[in-house]
Amino acid sequence: MSYPKVTVVGAGQVGATAAFTLITRDVGDVMLIDVAEGLPQGKALDMMHARSVLKFGPRAAGTNDYADTAGSDVVVITAGVPRRPGMTRDELLAINAGIVSSVIERAVAASPDAVFICVTNPLDVMTDLAWKLSGLPASRVFGMGGVLDSARFAYFIAEATGAAIGDVEALVVGAHGDAMVPLPRMSTVAGRPFTDLLPTEEVAEVVRRTVFCGAEVVGLLKTGSAFYAPGVSVAAMVEAILGDTGAILPSCVRLTGEYGIDGVHMSVPALLGRGGVLGVPELALDADELAALRASATQVAEQIAALEAARA
Repeated sequence: MSYPKVTVVGAGQVGATAAFTLITRDVGDVMLIDVAEGLPQGKALDMMHARSVLKFGPRAAGTNDYADTAGSDVVVITAGVPRRPGMTRDELLAINAGIVSSVIERAVAASPDAVFICVTNPLDVMTDLAWKLSGLPASRVFGMGGVLDSARFAYFIAEATGAAIGDVEALVVGAHGDAMVPLPRMSTVAGRPFTDLLPTEEVAEVVRRTVFCGAEVVGLLKTGSAFYAPGVSVAAMVEAILGDTGAILPSCVRLTGEYGIDGVHMSVPALLGRGGVLGVPELALDADELAALRASATQVAEQIAALEAARA
């Protein structure tokens, strides 16, 4: 059987988790690429040793050469320096901008028709940079952030209410970081708005925990950052794209007037399919939610401007 080809750039924890999820879910063959010699090859071989146990069809391979990534249908960019305890996403800016620049140049040359998903932090700024350097339509260069943030929100909602996780639908929009905008009014438990189920102060605590839980994971790990949830989140996006499912997933996309925001990459619900972002259906936000989203966009725009000034 022939499978689509997915390249995952970066064989670290996030990249390897995404790759393993994609092959075990029969989404596509994966080419894992990294600058470290032997690392992607070793991880891919280890994954293939699990094939007879899990009975999956796709194959994983590792490489250090972008020529081996040629003809990819989707390219996932996870390469970059992970956040360390006490380090903000903004402090990653200069180092990871250099890495993303190098990656996008070589990956686009090898797979000019691919859909590109950026996972490298600071996510919104790196996605904007990847799009600008790629020369591709914004519909084919976007980022993963909202799926992860929404998954974390859903977990905390389920824990706070005692609900089964399958009954929770949660949504977070905006920047991937402290300026994210969880939407408790639009998040539900068995179809009921989350805001109807708990006192205001308990809802606020769930929102606070969601906003800062990435840093919480970093603090607990002491070295590195989260990888299981980020890895499966980007895999879910790839699955929606290659399956051409038309799923609406919160994705870091370039807004061109939606919500009164123009020229900024940030997470909002987006319709995903084989061509990448097929549309951006707008939510009916209330005044407070819209103000928070626009404030988040302003912060991202400032970060983008700061990077552009530093690179000038």
